[in-house]
Amino acid sequence: MFDYQQISTEKRNKATTNIDSLSTINILKVINEEDQKVALAVKGALPQIEKVVDNLVNAFKNGGRMIYVGAGTSGRIGAMDASELLPTFSLDPAKAFCLMAGGKDAFYKAIEGAEDNAQQAVADLKNVALTKNDFVIGLSASGNATYVISAIEYANSIGCKTACIVTASNSRLAKVALLPIEAIIGEEVITGSTRLKSATAQKMICNMISTASMVKLGKVYENLMIDVTPTNQKLQARARNILMTITKCSLEDANDALSKYKTVKKSLFALLTKEEDVGAIDYYLNKEDGHIRNAINLYHKEKGNAND
Repeated sequence: MFDYQQISTEKRNKATTNIDSLSTINILKVINEEDQKVALAVKGALPQIEKVVDNLVNAFKNGGRMIYVGAGTSGRIGAMDASELLPTFSLDPAKAFCLMAGGKDAFYKAIEGAEDNAQQAVADLKNVALTKNDFVIGLSASGNATYVISAIEYANSIGCKTACIVTASNSRLAKVALLPIEAIIGEEVITGSTRLKSATAQKMICNMISTASMVKLGKVYENLMIDVTPTNQKLQARARNILMTITKCSLEDANDALSKYKTVKKSLFALLTKEEDVGAIDYYLNKEDGHIRNAINLYHKEKGNAND
């Protein structure tokens, strides 16, 4: 049987052994001091994160999906990250999602024993028709959740690219995943409570993976989310402001463009190139897989050649 007392996140933190006798402000200071160590742990994992991002971008370009697989808090972080990609980047929800030990109910409450079910992990991946084009990222703070390990092993067996995000050293999961990310955060503030520093590290890394991937896929222009889905008043205002900021157009012109071209990206292309034909805009964006900088460069190159 695996000795869980050897997991670094299960060991006692000497800096917090008297936390139960501290004043409120000193409890908060201790937690804050421990949290400051998280960013440095993530910094140390940047070369590993880079490999995951580059492989994930290739997977997306080849029609693959990003599939997080997690248990407990780690799985909930994966689900949160994936769910944000639709409103922020207009990514099809079928292209990024999370499979959770214990199923959908486990996103809201603990399902005891679910993370130990190896067979269910394989069944869940088969249920979503996993292919070798997909990219599976296992999330487990300790790196010892059987459900997650089993999922990664199955994904490996069919030739799928795999990664993991763990916060404890020498984990079984990191040994199984092809591209492990290990952000070793040390002992938790409350012994074994990986909803604290471990969860913070995993959330930071998920943010990096998904955001950097979307940037490299052309869903960001400068630092603006040009694939935003304007589903409410705030996002509608953001869409108009993006167009006005980049092109210096008027509010009226921004509204007119959005009314005609429907999306921020197409509106931006039209305003920057003065191209009014929707078919032409679609042609250049599709030609460059939606990457607007590349599409605009191609447009000017072809138009320039046509005028020579």
